[in-house]
Amino acid sequence: MTNTPFPLEPTAAAAQAAIADEFGFFGDWSERYQYLIDLGHKLPEFPEAWKTEEHRLHGCQSLVWIVAEGDAEHLSFRSISDSVIVSGLIYLALRVYSGRSAQEILATAPDYISAIGLSKHLSPTRSNGLAALLAFIRARAQAAIGG
Repeated sequence: MTNTPFPLEPTAAAAQAAIADEFGFFGDWSERYQYLIDLGHKLPEFPEAWKTEEHRLHGCQSLVWIVAEGDAEHLSFRSISDSVIVSGLIYLALRVYSGRSAQEILATAPDYISAIGLSKHLSPTRSNGLAALLAFIRARAQAAIGG
């Protein structure tokens, strides 16, 4: 899988800490939402040919597609949404989990969600979609290990 910027940090824990630091710069949630939108625009190109039912992530109100590649040593994910805020949520999840080993993925709870106050500021449908995205990533990691 080429053209993916992830991982940006050496560990998932470092990625979560960096996310918390970055969101700490913003005083209110309108600024944080704008930052999420900006992050969504930074996702790598997602080929139109991949926008198929096979790659569609269900459980999201928005349209979301995700592709996983790799093995237990190194799993990479590419994903995109038709919603810019959801694309920002995808960016954060991929920043934490993409390019990591299956073991690191499974050992890393998504603490960044509560650390930046995201859980309190997402609509129920977006929360469900984020949960579906994280469940997909964990399931792929589990499958890569053989479980």
